[in-house]
Amino acid sequence: MKKWITKNGSIIYQVLCERSNSFLISAKQKNILVDTGPQSSYKKLLQNIKSVKSDNEIIDILILTHSHYDHCQNAFMIKKDFNSRIIMSESESAYVLKGYTPLPNGSFGITKFISFVGKKLGKRHFGYTPFSADTILKESYELTDNGLDIKLIDTNGHSIGSISVIVDNEIALVGDTMLGKFKQSIFPPFADDIDQMIRSWEKLLKTNCTTFLPGHGKEISRELVQKELEKYGPRHKQN
Repeated sequence: MKKWITKNGSIIYQVLCERSNSFLISAKQKNILVDTGPQSSYKKLLQNIKSVKSDNEIIDILILTHSHYDHCQNAFMIKKDFNSRIIMSESESAYVLKGYTPLPNGSFGITKFISFVGKKLGKRHFGYTPFSADTILKESYELTDNGLDIKLIDTNGHSIGSISVIVDNEIALVGDTMLGKFKQSIFPPFADDIDQMIRSWEKLLKTNCTTFLPGHGKEISRELVQKELEKYGPRHKQN
């Protein structure tokens, strides 16, 4: 199982890497899960968490980078099984009470068509068990319990309520704000507001983070984010 360790000793385990990524942050005697993957991955998610944590440890907090089904479909079960506190963006908190978040728009040709079809299928195919958030984020939120240095920031664009998790100002868990499937591109195939998403890249680069962990694919370097911002940045500045 892949893991990253910050200079302050926080450990980030990748506990899912199939349909979508899920990460477990272990720091200052707290266990924080970031995203849950789809329902079909729940058994695997629990197995991987238990492989690095003892049976009597709980998931103290569940952070959702956004509420698309492939990132939050197990949120209800995590809260039920671990009594975890759920943190997410205020902008999507009403969606989760209904158990459905509209799929994002496609970024280009084929994904625009996929998005169109997906929206027609709707909740029946892309819904989830409704749940409620315990803490909602507007622009930013800090976790400082027991000396934690974890900051949540608004990085919308892929969806209206996309957020990123900054660990020790060194590693950022960015959900679908970036894609890690390609060596030379971080551009997601789906985004509701492309210009805002690019602004979010710029915002993330203003942190000191050198590693960016996306919701799909492999880790992304700061150098690649800078390169992509130079490529796409002029687009949003013209709008």
